[in-house]
Amino acid sequence: MAPIIGVFDSGFGGLTVLRELLQVVPGADYLYFGDTARLPYGSKSAYTVARYANSAANFLERHGAQMLVIACNTATALAFDEIRAGTRLPVIGVVEPGAGRVAAISKTRRAAVIATEATVASHAYQKALRRHGIEATEKACPLLVPLVEEGWIDHPITEQVAHIYLDEIFNDGAQGADVLMLGCTHYPLLSPLLRRVAPPAVQIVDSAECTAGRASAMIQQLGPQSKSSGSLRYFATDSVEKFRRLGSRFLGREIEKVELIDIEEQVGE
Repeated sequence: MAPIIGVFDSGFGGLTVLRELLQVVPGADYLYFGDTARLPYGSKSAYTVARYANSAANFLERHGAQMLVIACNTATALAFDEIRAGTRLPVIGVVEPGAGRVAAISKTRRAAVIATEATVASHAYQKALRRHGIEATEKACPLLVPLVEEGWIDHPITEQVAHIYLDEIFNDGAQGADVLMLGCTHYPLLSPLLRRVAPPAVQIVDSAECTAGRASAMIQQLGPQSKSSGSLRYFATDSVEKFRRLGSRFLGREIEKVELIDIEEQVGE
């Protein structure tokens, strides 16, 4: 029987983590929970984020999840310990795997991190990288998420905005950095554009890809994998049609069905 993996995010961005998981562990069964009724998490307090995340984790556990992947940088940054304490399941977040990858490849021991304002304010990546002996300079890039959700993945305006952000971080504090950490799960969709904009010698690390790689080892311990593709179920707390439309872009494949979840009745608010 295939292991059942619960993947949680405040919205669509975590689908980039699921996309990577499907590449490395296609035989697992996946439950994806997008808390679209309560996003963005970035404007919420750590207490509220933890409460929302724990309710989603409990929902996934009740639906048979054997492991949780917190595919949300804000939830990982603000509430990872609380999420882990609130469940009996093994839990993996998106911050530590990315930090570990940066530490493995950086020669200068300096890195630049771009993320949302909430993630940068938490300094979660800076702290995680410091534990690995890496000095990190962080930069909030609030315009990139709406540009991605607008579908302007390779638009000249998006490239201009990215240029402004990256020029600022590499010219103001991140001199000598040889790695750029993408600290938001929306940003992998911009990887080709960011590759053009970032200094040529800088390597780019995608937290979604790193998280999937770390999770795959844990998934293997849950049981044998199916030789065929496993199942996929999607849950959203609001805007099911928007989830299908935008989510397909993030996942790289069509999303045919999304189950609408009533927060008060099923998630336990």
